[in-house]
Amino acid sequence: MSDSNFVDYVKICCRSGKGGAGSAHLHRSKLTAKGGPDGGDGGRGGHIVVRGNKQFWTLIHLKYRKHVIAEPGGSGGTQRMTGAEGKDEILEVPLGTIIRDAETGEIEGEITEEGEEKIVVAGGRGGLGNDHFKSSTNQTPRFAQPGEDGLDLWKILELKLLADVGLVGFPNAGKSTLLSVVSAAKPEIANYPFTTLVPNLGIIKYRDYQSFVMADIPGIIEGASEGKGLGIRFLRHIERNSSLLFLVPADTNDIIKEYKILLNELDLYNPELLHKKRILAISKCDMMDAELLAELKKDINKKFKEKKSVPVVYFSSQTGQGLIELKDELWKQLNNKDKGFDY
Repeated sequence: MSDSNFVDYVKICCRSGKGGAGSAHLHRSKLTAKGGPDGGDGGRGGHIVVRGNKQFWTLIHLKYRKHVIAEPGGSGGTQRMTGAEGKDEILEVPLGTIIRDAETGEIEGEITEEGEEKIVVAGGRGGLGNDHFKSSTNQTPRFAQPGEDGLDLWKILELKLLADVGLVGFPNAGKSTLLSVVSAAKPEIANYPFTTLVPNLGIIKYRDYQSFVMADIPGIIEGASEGKGLGIRFLRHIERNSSLLFLVPADTNDIIKEYKILLNELDLYNPELLHKKRILAISKCDMMDAELLAELKKDINKKFKEKKSVPVVYFSSQTGQGLIELKDELWKQLNNKDKGFDY
């Protein structure tokens, strides 16, 4: 996805249709000069509906559609005929889209399955025809209900990408390079910070024609949870990931310290993220010879207190070293019934 084509947040004014008016008609025919009431009900106004479509990966098609207006319902007819319902306005969205109220910020629903629908703003109810108001004391009521007004509300659609594995790391940790090597994704790669400006998805092929989805988001920096850097804007994309893959380069001064900084930023943003299963992956291991790598492993085993619960994998995207082991560890974790950490 190119920078200009990825949109994960839109604010739209949704106006549902007004309900149709009920009819106050009195029955008349060649044989009936003064018949009773036979006015039909008005049709309901059109809804504003959000529907999941797995063919979409972004909200760009809604970026410039600031107002969505549904049709009003038809008026009731004679012979107790109900008016036509107003046509619903259907907004196709990617799976993983959240609907929020623009004023309160409250989450009103989310779309996670193909074809799943949710009424965002309901259309107005149709008015009752005069047939409903006849009684023993008023056998020919000459009035009917007007249709209920539609609603005019602002809604926020917010996309959280659905992926099995989310890549977490500082800028230039090698996340985009890894994704480009193990999948067909072609993220922008360069030797400077914040090369990745938008999330990227890649399908990782595994043994026996199996696969899983990996998401790369812009690098996190210390203070990202407070709005620094680009990571805060995209941290929500890893909230739905089953597993988190923490990438720290082998040439980092203190690998465990950097890992803890990343954990702290996730904790400050959303403590629930720490409950997810995770793997610590040391990237760029091709920069070390066998002796230095052995020393690094020994040092990490000594310092890393979570090594029993968090697997540590060493790999190089350039040489392919350790990539099979990394895929195996990810697959094992994704298919493990254990849901993650309990603290």
